[in-house]
Amino acid sequence: MDKDKMYTSRLFLYAVLPLVKEIGTEYGYFRGKTGVIQISVRLPEGEEGLHYMLEDGQVQTALGLHPSPDVQLHFKDQEHFNRFFLGKTKKLPQIKGLKHLGLVMAAFKTLLKMSTLLSAKTPPADEKTKELVVRLFLFLLSRGISRLNRMGHPQVQAWSSISPNRVYAWEVDGFPDTAAHLRVKAGKTKAAKGKYTRSQPFFTMRFADLDSALAILLQTGDFITLTAQQKLILEGAPEFGAKIGDFMQLVGSYVQG
Repeated sequence: MDKDKMYTSRLFLYAVLPLVKEIGTEYGYFRGKTGVIQISVRLPEGEEGLHYMLEDGQVQTALGLHPSPDVQLHFKDQEHFNRFFLGKTKKLPQIKGLKHLGLVMAAFKTLLKMSTLLSAKTPPADEKTKELVVRLFLFLLSRGISRLNRMGHPQVQAWSSISPNRVYAWEVDGFPDTAAHLRVKAGKTKAAKGKYTRSQPFFTMRFADLDSALAILLQTGDFITLTAQQKLILEGAPEFGAKIGDFMQLVGSYVQG
């Protein structure tokens, strides 16, 4: 089994696709809709997936397979799944539940918008979209690092296995909801949205504004320059910031191709 392909598949399943809730809600694609939408793929170990439970436009995301989804987008193999979400093929998955056409269209509109936002090479023009893109990336990166650890990625697992109880955080000044954090303790990791408020995080990567965050996340700005200008503030020992930065790039290498 190609481990890199498996890392890519499971990062899309368990770190990228949960972002569908954020995007569908933000753009109103799920407004007024009720039903269950499932995305599944047959991996070498068997079928895996996640589903979205909609109730009059409100969305709950659940990992795992639903016994009777109204709509299912099913990928018959790992190669097609990875290539589709990496933007390397336009071949559609198998679609079940076409009688629920509104749900099908909402699902594809949301996936298309997600792909557009996460594959952007330049910052969006408007402030609202900037905030959404930064929020999506922070959620993705925290979840992605945690998921790689759970999959036994050697670099991430070696780091987490010797870590005491520590919290690593990402924040943007002036945008309290645009934040994420990752808790690490003796080989276990847990990612979550929002600021960590129970105590001071062990390390925080804090951005002065949305443009500074996008410069780092889209790799259009210089890390050292932004730090010198205090647009990027590393609260904690620099060596820990470097390690988190390495893991952010590692996640990106799998989900951006």
